[in-house]
Amino acid sequence: MSKMGFRDLKVWQESKKLAVDVYKETNSGEFKRDYGLKDQVRRSAVSVCSNIAEGDERNSLGDSIRFFRIAKGSIAELITQLEIAEDVGYINKATSEKLVVNYNKIARMLGSLIQARKSLI
Repeated sequence: MSKMGFRDLKVWQESKKLAVDVYKETNSGEFKRDYGLKDQVRRSAVSVCSNIAEGDERNSLGDSIRFFRIAKGSIAELITQLEIAEDVGYINKATSEKLVVNYNKIARMLGSLIQARKSLI
């Protein structure tokens, strides 16, 4: 039986899709001109799917779990940044809530993945 690759993980697919959504959302209006927050939001979003990919490709369960936890931290960072963006008027409440709901879903999926990998140790 061959090992599934990170691209087959639903949590990676969802986090990559949302990273693309974040890029699109930060490419307009006032958000586009706030280079500091825009870049930080984008880095956080990309960090989630990147760390899931890196963690899944590690040959050690401990390393994998560590990278999945880093991805969870990046989700919290992103949610914080999106709330700031909403508070300063860069994104509307509906957009912010949609992105936060999706990232909360990914956080739950990551939690399940971490528990599943921990059970293999």
